Amino acid sequence: MEMIETLTRLCETAAVSGFEHHGATIVAELLSPYCDSVEIDSFGNITGVRRCGKAGAKTVLLDAHLDQIGFIVTEVLEGGFLRFTESGGVDPRMLLGCEVTILADEPLYGVIACMPPHLLRAGEQDKAVPMEEMLIDTGLLDAGSRIKVGTPVVFAEKVCQLSRDSITGKCLDDRAGIAAILQAMELLRDETLQVDVAVQISVQEETTSLGAGIGTWRIRPDYAIAVDVGHAKTPDAPSGKTFEYGGGVMIGMGPNLHTRLTRALIKTARAEDIPYQQEVMEGHTGTNAWAMQVAAYGTAMGLLSIPLRYMHTPIESIKLSDLDTVSRLIYHFLRNFDGEVRL
Repeated sequence: MEMIETLTRLCETAAVSGFEHHGATIVAELLSPYCDSVEIDSFGNITGVRRCGKAGAKTVLLDAHLDQIGFIVTEVLEGGFLRFTESGGVDPRMLLGCEVTILADEPLYGVIACMPPHLLRAGEQDKAVPMEEMLIDTGLLDAGSRIKVGTPVVFAEKVCQLSRDSITGKCLDDRAGIAAILQAMELLRDETLQVDVAVQISVQEETTSLGAGIGTWRIRPDYAIAVDVGHAKTPDAPSGKTFEYGGGVMIGMGPNLHTRLTRALIKTARAEDIPYQQEVMEGHTGTNAWAMQVAAYGTAMGLLSIPLRYMHTPIESIKLSDLDTVSRLIYHFLRNFDGEVRL
């Protein structure tokens, strides 16, 4: 798999939380070579299954979420301006001056308007502008005939390579997780497995995690591993809440996660000399693992995360080597897994 090419295609696929149908068919196409069957359910989840052919085999579900943070148009004003609200957790402090794509019938370019400093009143320079007071400028005098209330909007930034191993762009949360699963499935293509593997690319994680909960209920796996992103260190980040950028896969530990499955993942990382970091998560993990754990009669959950800088911004950044450690850990775990986790 050409990883930068795959990530670029995934990140340029628009799928605002609640409007993921824009990207579902593309993800299904990417997943199809590695599965016996792939389908898009009525809720929008993409599910692929690779069967091992063994009677009574256990099922391991791999999950990453398709949706990205974005915006929804709430009002179309005269002069080509739009009012908007968020879909997913968006920090309004970094929005002024951003470029956006408006997902009308024909995608349109826009910018989030920014008042010049010359026109600000005394004291306004230090105040954050509430999102409800912001405007998107489309420059289109006929915007009302081309853009409707309810139209989704995404950041316009492209994937760029910062260095040989580091890339930046919008929605690497969680397209990087999708790419890691795709790469793991590619590595497993010629392996004989003892378990069935289901892949779920779920919707609405950024708003409700309903996609993951509904999909897991439907599949009812014996084990599941959610793949997401975690906070990577920067010089200005608080200590104790961030992890090494380039330090390898983050393996979650806590009450949302199955102790023996977590230990098995750590044991695999050690045995295969895969760099890893242990992330203690004392409660809600903030990921799909929370909803998946309690689906149906309960699911034995694991959580793997890719260290990511600048989460929920248009310049999210990861190291490709960290993504690779997630893929390799999933690959080595599944190729040796007989369906039982032991103490």
